Amino acid sequence: MKKKLVVLGSVLALAPFALATNGDNLIGIGPASRGMGGIGTGMPVGPIDSIFRNPAWLTHQDTKKFFVSFGGILFMPNVKVGATGTNGRVKSSADTFLVPEVGIVHKINEKVAVGIGAFGVSGMGVDFRNKHGALLNMHTTFQFMRLTPTIAYKISENISIGAALHIAWGSLDMGGTLCVDPMDPTICWNASGGQSQDLGLGASVGIAFNHKDFIYAGLYYQTPVSMKYKRVFDSNGDGRYEDMKLQQPQEVAVGVGVKPLQNLKLGLDLRWIDWSGADGYKHFDWKDQWVFGVGMEYKPIDKLALRAGWNYGKSPIRSKKNLPVMDQRRVPNFAREFSTYELYWFNLVGFPAIAEHHLTLGLNLKLTPNFDIDLSYVYALPNTETATAAGGFGEASAKMHQHSIGIGLNWSF
Repeated sequence: MKKKLVVLGSVLALAPFALATNGDNLIGIGPASRGMGGIGTGMPVGPIDSIFRNPAWLTHQDTKKFFVSFGGILFMPNVKVGATGTNGRVKSSADTFLVPEVGIVHKINEKVAVGIGAFGVSGMGVDFRNKHGALLNMHTTFQFMRLTPTIAYKISENISIGAALHIAWGSLDMGGTLCVDPMDPTICWNASGGQSQDLGLGASVGIAFNHKDFIYAGLYYQTPVSMKYKRVFDSNGDGRYEDMKLQQPQEVAVGVGVKPLQNLKLGLDLRWIDWSGADGYKHFDWKDQWVFGVGMEYKPIDKLALRAGWNYGKSPIRSKKNLPVMDQRRVPNFAREFSTYELYWFNLVGFPAIAEHHLTLGLNLKLTPNFDIDLSYVYALPNTETATAAGGFGEASAKMHQHSIGIGLNWSF
């Protein structure tokens, strides 16, 4: 299993992704969810999306015995950062990525359904190689995927439960020299420039309520997944690269939905992401997110569904003024301690996960009785976050907006 996961992870690494939407998580996995603001906990939006958003909905999917989907996301972030010594903002060259996804759902009978999906779900990074000033060829890439075998059981006509095992693969690559102040070599950090990989385990459980395909509700919990990336950072310049602990956080989501007309669905999800309790993120002072997702689906004709939505989560990296430059903060496994300003500098320049508002569109087109296509488009509106040091020592800022296009090719038989 480990060998297969590493091979699959290596395939994903051929098209490294830098997402940074709700923190470093995608707002939704499949194009159905992404076209509807990332919802899927409180109402069923598609078989593949249910594997990840709420496995309990697998028993309620309107599908035949088998459902197979292949697809991916063309992700296009526009990231510009500025820092003391850069003479204005510098654009990251990491601006086009491909994120693959695949899933299978099998309805064994009216009460039991199983599924499995492989998704790229999280990531972020920048590329300032051949740039100037304080960035000094800095480039970072974080990738995280989940393989999720899933089972769901319908307890009654109205209530279902579901659970999934999350077999995770992660990769962290930090290269170049990172200097908070290009005039002071004592506050430069060296990264290995090599890709470090690890495997981890997690799980998720969900419960779903469906009253006559009219009123829906759901609750979902996802455990944290702990990872350790070896030899990625030389924090004190002694030539010995240190490990970095990075734990993908636990999540809790609740949602509701309604189908007031036979051809109209409306849904709302609320999600809590525990960045402040996760190793690595909490040490870099990431704040928890409350993510709101609103989505709708309207079918003007039987073979066509139109989707739209909105997703919002306040950035886990916040603008701060007068940050201390002489205090000492410990990051696990790093030999050197860092000031608060240095940590915020690294957030904004190295991993600017600052997107907040997302506008989404999507559609489903049924081409044959057994084949249909999902499409989605997500636009993350521009957002800027800035950190300034006390006493005018320095400043770092990041500005980001994003475009992404998703497609899913679906067979039901």
